[in-house]
Amino acid sequence: MQLSRTTGQDPRDHTGKIVTNQQHRETDMKLNLFSVAAILSLSAGVAAHAAEGELVIGTEGAYPPFSMADANGNVTGFDADVGNALCDKLALKCRFVVQAFDGLIPALNAKRFDVIISGMSITEERGKQIDFSRSYGEFPNNFIAKKGSELAGAKDLDTLKADLGGLRVGVQGGTTHAAYVEKNMPDVQLMTYDTLDQMQIDLASGRLDSSFADASAQSDFLAKPDGAEFQMVDVVIDSSSDATLGTGLGIGIRKDEAELKEKINEALCELGREGTLKTSSEKWFKMDISQTCD
Repeated sequence: MQLSRTTGQDPRDHTGKIVTNQQHRETDMKLNLFSVAAILSLSAGVAAHAAEGELVIGTEGAYPPFSMADANGNVTGFDADVGNALCDKLALKCRFVVQAFDGLIPALNAKRFDVIISGMSITEERGKQIDFSRSYGEFPNNFIAKKGSELAGAKDLDTLKADLGGLRVGVQGGTTHAAYVEKNMPDVQLMTYDTLDQMQIDLASGRLDSSFADASAQSDFLAKPDGAEFQMVDVVIDSSSDATLGTGLGIGIRKDEAELKEKINEALCELGREGTLKTSSEKWFKMDISQTCD
């Protein structure tokens, strides 16, 4: 059987007629055009979620009290409240998609969802990949240490850095906390984890000497039986103290979604003025971390 030199295929079609190389090229071109059209159609369909009355929100689902997902995929927490309030303002239906934190930005750009609402800080590095809404909240950050340890007694940042030298410090991978420790505390043994729960398990079992996270997440751990032997180090590290910690919490948006960003910013300002963000913040954090436009 003779094969086409350019395609390596039998030069006959399904009827047994000879098919020329030109006809093969025309067929391949049609198939390529069909593939491109299919991809564009899929992308347009995903990008049109908001236009079709639905806002698909990517969130971690494993970072209490910001975002928690149960076995059925139901999401609760501060960020869930923000998302639901935002959808009400925009007259859209919310649908949450749970995604590992370090995969949120790639998944957003792959159009798996429309926005990210997941306790994500606005940073210059992330801003190279996606856009952000205005900030809707800001939280202080703390280290945790074993009660009675030298580290637990640190009262200023310089002492804290010195005491952390050589110790095993846990952070969640892909977070501003990981970036902060990597930049400012090169002498620590930095251990990264996919989830907060994994980090806290290792802290409780003695495989870590300390952990670094926002004060709310640390307080949540200390309130559990596993956290009974630990305490918060008194040194508070505000997000505004270092560029790696960002400029507040923002909603992640693709760079080509300027209209959606404008609508989200307007809605966030309204939610701030009405006190909705403040009420939700006090519900989950026992304090007001919300930021308003005024």
